[in-house]
Amino acid sequence: MEVVDGGGPRWKNSSVAERWTKERRIEHTRQILLDAAEEVFARKGLTGAALEEIADAAGFTRGAIYSQFGAKEKLFLAVVDRQRQRFLDGFAEVMMSFHRLADVDIDELALRWRQLSSGTDRAALGYELTLFLLRNPDARQRVAAQRLETVRALGEFISKNVARIGGVLTIEPETLARIVLAANDGITLDSHIDGHDLYGPYLQLVISSIRTPQ
Repeated sequence: MEVVDGGGPRWKNSSVAERWTKERRIEHTRQILLDAAEEVFARKGLTGAALEEIADAAGFTRGAIYSQFGAKEKLFLAVVDRQRQRFLDGFAEVMMSFHRLADVDIDELALRWRQLSSGTDRAALGYELTLFLLRNPDARQRVAAQRLETVRALGEFISKNVARIGGVLTIEPETLARIVLAANDGITLDSHIDGHDLYGPYLQLVISSIRTPQ
C-alpha cells in the first residue's frame, strides 16, 4: 500500500485490497450478529432464543449465522466471551486508575463498578452460561481451558496491581479472581431485583483481602 496526495490509501495489489475489504466486511457482519444475539439471549435466554429472531434483528438471514458461528450454542458462547472480555478490560481500567492503596475510596469504586457491570443484561447472560455449562458436561469440558486461563490471567493482574499500589493480598490471587468472576453477576442481579445496592458491601469484602505491608 502507498499513500496518495489526498492522504488515502492506494493499493498496489488489488487482491490485497479486496481481501482487506472482505475481512472488514466479515468482522462488521460478525459484530452486528453478536449485538443482535446479545439482546435476544438476554431477553429470552438460550433456550427461548431462536436463530430466526436473531437473524431478523440483525438484518441478515439465518445462513449468515451458520456461516459465522455454526450452531446456536456457539453463537451464545461467542456473545458471552465478548461480554467477558469487555468486563475484564473495564476491570483493568478501574484498577489502573488507583495509584496508592490509600487512594481507594469504596463509594467511588462502587460507582465505577456499577457502571462496569453495565446493567442486568450482561449478568443475565452470565447466569445463562452457568446453567448451560451445568447441563452440558461436554460444553463445560470444551471451555474449561479458556475459563482457567481467564482465572489465571486475572489473578496475575490482580496480584501485580495490588503490589503496585502498595498492598499485599491475604488470599491467593487466583482465589480472589474466582470470587470476583463468580460473585459479580449475582451482585448485579440481586441489586436490581431487590432494589438494594450491594456493590459497596461487596467491594468492602474484596478490599478487606488487601492489607498494607507490616
